[in-house]
Amino acid sequence: MSDDDEDGLTARDLVPVAGGTWAGLLFDNPNIGLPPALTWSFRFPFAEVQRDFGDSDVFLDVDWLPLPVPSWRAMTGQVVKALGEPAECSVYYFQHHQYDLIDLEILEQRGVDLHVRATLTGDLDGLGIDPISADAWLRFDGIRVSVSDVTTAESALARLRTFTSAEGLDPATTVSHSTFHFRPADRD
Repeated sequence: MSDDDEDGLTARDLVPVAGGTWAGLLFDNPNIGLPPALTWSFRFPFAEVQRDFGDSDVFLDVDWLPLPVPSWRAMTGQVVKALGEPAECSVYYFQHHQYDLIDLEILEQRGVDLHVRATLTGDLDGLGIDPISADAWLRFDGIRVSVSDVTTAESALARLRTFTSAEGLDPATTVSHSTFHFRPADRD
């Protein structure tokens, strides 16, 4: 085994830890012709990995995943098999390492928490683990609305309602760069 191999991430390094999240994003970009779309993200954390040259957080991330759900409260049973673009998936280990395809299943929902299983295949950046999987309970972090013609929390909420139910979501007290964040009124 070379020094480079010893510094790489191994399956033994993938120790799940608490603190994973899932969230929604309603986004558009009229400059490139991207219409508004609601997508979902899932972050599975693993224990920090230590190497001689430094330490790194490790996450398995699934982003931009389109799921046809009527409400953030009705996610159970969603299944995605071998999905690539427009979704993105990666493993963070000192930097993002992209993967080609996503298998994801939402097994159960309890309030704001989801039990989610994901497997990524097609190690595009040579991380060295293919496939790579995660299975965890993830906490809902709300839905962000970043749509070009939305300027108020009220109009953001109205736009969100055209894509999914916003029942039980309240606007966060801060707005960042015309992005409105709606979080569950009751987070338990």
